[in-house]
Amino acid sequence: QVQLVESGGGSVQAGGSLRLSCANSGDTYSTYCMAWFRQAPGKEREGVASIYTRDGRTNYANSEEGRFTISQDRPKNTVYLQMNSLKPEDTAMYYCAALFGPCPLGYSRYSYHSWGQGTQVTVSS
Repeated sequence: QVQLVESGGGSVQAGGSLRLSCANSGDTYSTYCMAWFRQAPGKEREGVASIYTRDGRTNYANSEEGRFTISQDRPKNTVYLQMNSLKPEDTAMYYCAALFGPCPLGYSRYSYHSWGQGTQVTVSS
């Protein structure tokens, strides 16, 4: 397992932007699938986006592609989630997750062995 620390959450109005960061304590030589999940009150945790650190290949879970962009700074061992045109329905706790190796199909939370503590995103209308 590795330690993941998220930051960058906050409160914004609809249409605004936020950039979340996830710092990975693991060594930079290992390759991971890094993913962002989110969980709104009373709802299941859902995948948002993932990136394979070895080649930067990205995947987006639903229709967030176009509004959300996942990226990495490999030397810093940090993954980002740039979120634009935010909507009230994006309000949730956002979690960073990691697993060794390439990203699996789908976004089963049980595939990921390491999780951050979460960062709250609140979007007001």
